[in-house]
Amino acid sequence: MDQSKIPLSDPTVQPPRLHPDYKSTVLRAPTQPLVFNKKTFAEMTGPAFGSFQINPLDHDLTRNSIKNGEPLGERIVVHGKIMDEFGRPIPNALIEIWQANASGRYVHKVDQHDAPLDPNFLGVGRCMSDDEGNYKFYTIKPGAYPWGNHHNAWRPQHIHFSLFGANITSRLVTQMYFPGDPLLPHDPIFLGVPESGRKLLISEFDLDITEPLFALGYRFDMVLRGYNETPFENR
Repeated sequence: MDQSKIPLSDPTVQPPRLHPDYKSTVLRAPTQPLVFNKKTFAEMTGPAFGSFQINPLDHDLTRNSIKNGEPLGERIVVHGKIMDEFGRPIPNALIEIWQANASGRYVHKVDQHDAPLDPNFLGVGRCMSDDEGNYKFYTIKPGAYPWGNHHNAWRPQHIHFSLFGANITSRLVTQMYFPGDPLLPHDPIFLGVPESGRKLLISEFDLDITEPLFALGYRFDMVLRGYNETPFENR
């Protein structure tokens, strides 16, 4: 393949900013062409994450907030690789995740879903990709939850991902879903992604990373640009 012809971004997989079935986009989607501000030198040079300090348990959501015992729910391992458009690994990327607990509730004052909070689960974590672009999180499989988009609307089980590159201006945000979730065909956010991009948001069950007697494994690779680019919410 002629590498010079690989697009920086693949519009066939990226979600539109306006998707009427996802009602809040009607209010927040821009109505005029976007204006891109030129990045300043300070923005381009810092903060840099190559030497960023990660605490030993930041990547383990089953242990990074324990107060009185283990968090409730199904333990899972989520791992994958961060790559560019040529399949080359992206090292030293700061990866953050946040999610609902096993009952489908976030630790956030805005979330008033009638489901219990878990005192041993905050639902946030972070790690750095290694020299080969690999990352790994231990967490609890999140629950589905209702939301007010339409009558009887429920969000599928999902984990939010945020990726930072060399500096704070290079942030990308996406969501990871689980295979076989019956709510996927009914979710306007998932369906707002072009059909060719939806499969790129669904993780794969991974028996090789599954830990005996402890946690099921899921693989979720992310491609930053080009063909097979992961759909991002803020591309």
